[in-house]
Amino acid sequence: QAQLVESGGGLVQAGGSLRLSCAASGVTFSIHTMGWFRQAPGKDREFVSFIVGSSGRRDYSDSVKGRFTISRDNAKSTVYLQMNSLKPEDTAVYYCAATRSGLVFKDLRVYNYWGQGTQVTVSS
Repeated sequence: QAQLVESGGGLVQAGGSLRLSCAASGVTFSIHTMGWFRQAPGKDREFVSFIVGSSGRRDYSDSVKGRFTISRDNAKSTVYLQMNSLKPEDTAVYYCAATRSGLVFKDLRVYNYWGQGTQVTVSS
């Protein structure tokens, strides 16, 4: 059974940094595209970033481009999200997700597996 477990969330002041991790098990990690999404209170879950397993191609939402960096360690079956220059509007529950297929990796509907989420709170 596939399982994704996020960690690394917490409370940070604006301008600070956090690194989220997502450890995967029960899947052939290297061939899965991994995504990060977030959901703020009262809002829909939104795309943050993805990294393709086979090519390493990655992309970001406009709101985090230049501040967040996604990476993966296939040997550890783990994907990371380095978040710098955090803003109060980055406050949300952050979820990692995995998929073996799909074309539009910004679309949460293509992801088959989801973690339980980790809370990120940025104070002003």
